[in-house]
Amino acid sequence: MDHYGLIGNPVSHSLSEKYFTDKFMLEDIDARYERFLLQDIHGLIPLLDTYPSLKGLSVTSPFKTDVIQYCDELDDVARKIRAVNTLEITLDSGKRHIKGYNTDVDGFATALLRMVGSKKPDALILGSGGAARAVAYALRKLDIAFSVVSRQAGKGKITYSGLTAKHIHSHKLIINTTPLGMGMYMDEYPEIPYKHLSSAHLLFDLIYNPPETPFLIKAKQRKAACGNGLIMLQAQAEKAWEIWNSEL
Repeated sequence: MDHYGLIGNPVSHSLSEKYFTDKFMLEDIDARYERFLLQDIHGLIPLLDTYPSLKGLSVTSPFKTDVIQYCDELDDVARKIRAVNTLEITLDSGKRHIKGYNTDVDGFATALLRMVGSKKPDALILGSGGAARAVAYALRKLDIAFSVVSRQAGKGKITYSGLTAKHIHSHKLIINTTPLGMGMYMDEYPEIPYKHLSSAHLLFDLIYNPPETPFLIKAKQRKAACGNGLIMLQAQAEKAWEIWNSEL
């Protein structure tokens, strides 16, 4: 039986295990997928030593950047954005080889295109971590202009305190890539001026559990269109499955 899994902290919110377990059952695939809670990324190698049957791992927050130090190889996208969400684990002459991939880019692009179609609204990316870099990469591929909103000032970044009505009015697509709204941050949301939202706005939250975060609830109160990360999860998971079975 092939063995796959997810590493992160937390992992209890993730639907990846259910997604793959259902897939294996429906498609009669002899495999299992489970969640592994790591206290820090240094637990990865001991995990692989304990479960030598692991062929692939999904990587979630907060390890998408830190896991790179354990990768022997990166695909082009992961190397460019310095963020990994999929690990392929193989044996080469008896030696373990870990290759890191990023399937978040394709997953996000698939989900976004279903929502915006041929429209190309200017976007605000809330957050500046690994998920934000994947979103930025996808937006560039889709030729959608964007600005990044971060807690800390930096080149080309807007701080939350610096967001104005003009920013909101001129950016009709707003994407939350932060963990605010899930896990220990369940009741929190990015501090943006929601009062300036309108029915012309589309707010996308990468979080899918819960399906409606405070970020999306506040957006709906202003009549904005909303979407969560469930379609993105499904699309990036299928891409990961292709990677893990590329030799078949």
